[in-house]
Amino acid sequence: MSDLLSDLPLLFLNNLLPIFLAAGAGYLLARNLKLNPRVLSQVVFYVFSPCLIFTLLIQSKLSNEDIFITISSTGIFILLVGLITWLGGKALRLPRGQMAALLVTGMFMNAGNYGLPVVLFAFGDNALSYASLFFVTNAILAYTLGVIIISMGSASLTQALSNLFKLPVIYALLLAVIIMQTGWKMPVFLERTTTMLGNASIPGMLVLLGMQLQQANWHGKGKPLALAATMRLVVGPVLMLLIASLFSIAGAARQASVLEAGMPTAVLTTMLATEYETEPSLVTAIVFITTLLSPFSITPLLAYLGA
Repeated sequence: MSDLLSDLPLLFLNNLLPIFLAAGAGYLLARNLKLNPRVLSQVVFYVFSPCLIFTLLIQSKLSNEDIFITISSTGIFILLVGLITWLGGKALRLPRGQMAALLVTGMFMNAGNYGLPVVLFAFGDNALSYASLFFVTNAILAYTLGVIIISMGSASLTQALSNLFKLPVIYALLLAVIIMQTGWKMPVFLERTTTMLGNASIPGMLVLLGMQLQQANWHGKGKPLALAATMRLVVGPVLMLLIASLFSIAGAARQASVLEAGMPTAVLTTMLATEYETEPSLVTAIVFITTLLSPFSITPLLAYLGA
């Protein structure tokens, strides 16, 4: 444990500081060049992110049992977090738009560009395989269930459901499943194209986060901010520990799942809020605050999981 704690400054420098630097670049661009974040949001949403999901799925090497258990436990975890968050939002009597923003920021975590490097650094390649599947499950639910929730902040249920058929990630998922089941080998030029575009997704999201900080408005939104931060950084990992016990998840799978469950709010929620024009300033504030506070919660979590 002492060795792990002594490595935490390096963990911050190598995994958290780059996030702030990349977001800072986006902030400076938006501030000095007056760029519209919606343009980048649409590029990430319709091109980069579907390629990332597709690539991660077809490159997964876990067994069918591992895949089933990880997907099931992750899905149950996200739904339970959503239920608890909804109850908290009802208690606070939040308006429709803020409730939608609170749900997506509480349910979906930064399991990719933040979570994956942390898992790799702390627990190695074996845990990274489980963390990658956790990330894919989280992202797929964010692009499906998350889209429905955030759409309902400014649209009817029927309109929100119809938006699912406009999501490229749905078709990327279906194509990936077909390839996995048939064993079809993609041509090299297609594989390299999707991989290259997928790799652009994470930096694109981080730059978008910085651009959105220009529009962040935190005034009068302390209650949803506090509730979202508590759900993400405190309730999340505790709940995942309980689920891991229920599913008899142990070893590297337990370490990866619990650590991912304690990650700050996903950067992609900023993109969703921007795309569907539902409280983007509140969502951006929650992403920023949870990311800023995350070292204080992840530090003891790492010590506990590594003991």
